[in-house]
Amino acid sequence: MNENEQIITDEGEETVNLINTRFRGFLPVVVDVETAGFNAETDALLEIAAVLLSCDKEKGWHPVQTVSSHVIPFEGANLEQAALDFTGIDPYHPLRLAMKEPEALGKIFKPIRKMVSDTGCTRAIMVGHNSAFDIAFLKAAVERCGIKRNPFHSFSTFDTATMAGLIYGQTVLARAIQAAEIDWDENEAHSAIYDAEKTADLFCTMVNKWDSLNR
Repeated sequence: MNENEQIITDEGEETVNLINTRFRGFLPVVVDVETAGFNAETDALLEIAAVLLSCDKEKGWHPVQTVSSHVIPFEGANLEQAALDFTGIDPYHPLRLAMKEPEALGKIFKPIRKMVSDTGCTRAIMVGHNSAFDIAFLKAAVERCGIKRNPFHSFSTFDTATMAGLIYGQTVLARAIQAAEIDWDENEAHSAIYDAEKTADLFCTMVNKWDSLNR
């Protein structure tokens, strides 16, 4: 039994209803990508991480599972040295254990599709910090790979930069995290897993704060 199955089995129908009614049938999934530049059509996707969320009356919204993959640059991909220097990623390091884009996306999408089904949601909706960037790279990779069943809404997202700007007056991830009184380690930043998990913490904190004021 995988983690998703355990979540739904343990939490039961009440959790399913809390999840699939809160965002009009959409399942929020936090995504972060690390790339070799800013152009989604030409620059390589190097890392992707997704954090699945659940909800219950005691804890509210909270992260329950992270799935991630290092990604092999697609054939002909552009690699901007400035971007590689910023992230510290060596795309061809032998210990990266990277996957080609189709396998990497398949690994990410499988548990998302299952949780969408298990919770009775219609599809996933991406949560990201400056989410337009992440969804552009994801959509470009999906198109390159010819994937027909992208679980995410094609254009709608939840942008935690906008949400944090409203709630905390901060749009930079590190500053928003600190304003929300969540631990932040600058040495761990700019990896897809760390940034996705911290963005998930931020999103859950903001949604739970809002929900507590509107009960």
